[in-house]
Amino acid sequence: MHDELRTANLLGAASLALSDVVVAGAIAAVGTSSSGAAALVVLSTDAGLSVTELGRRVGLSQSAASRMVEGLEKQGLLRREASWRGWVRVQLTGLGAQAAHSLLASRGDVLRQALRHLDDREQEQLGQLMSKLLTGLYRRPGDGERICRLCDRGVCVRDGASCPVGEADRGHRVAQERDHG
Repeated sequence: MHDELRTANLLGAASLALSDVVVAGAIAAVGTSSSGAAALVVLSTDAGLSVTELGRRVGLSQSAASRMVEGLEKQGLLRREASWRGWVRVQLTGLGAQAAHSLLASRGDVLRQALRHLDDREQEQLGQLMSKLLTGLYRRPGDGERICRLCDRGVCVRDGASCPVGEADRGHRVAQERDHG
């Protein structure tokens, strides 16, 4: 018989262990906090966000996001630009884009090392199971940006594949439109 508590406990331990290694690698790769690292990755695919929106995507309050942006700006990793009607958007500098690339490469190396303990068939199965888990973890609009804040987004959609979190988001929007339309 399946022991759900044990499986949940193993998932928790593996998630935390991987998170610790990924975050430590990200911090070492770019010399910033985990939220700063996530901000660089987010901006590498969604340039021009407001400080508030960037903070939302990395799980910070507006004031904490402002402090984070200020720190990253001092490191030369990003810059704030005035936009329409006094709105400020955040952009990566060349150094920031390089840091985001290094961070994603470091993250990918760590995760591929973890997968080396599984054969090809097991990796395929794990990929399918992780897609199901991620779909189940999606609850409401905005979750996708938070869940995928350190993802290499191009990898998930390579070779015609679709991101399970993106699919969950699209499914949620379609259901809302159907219910309210």
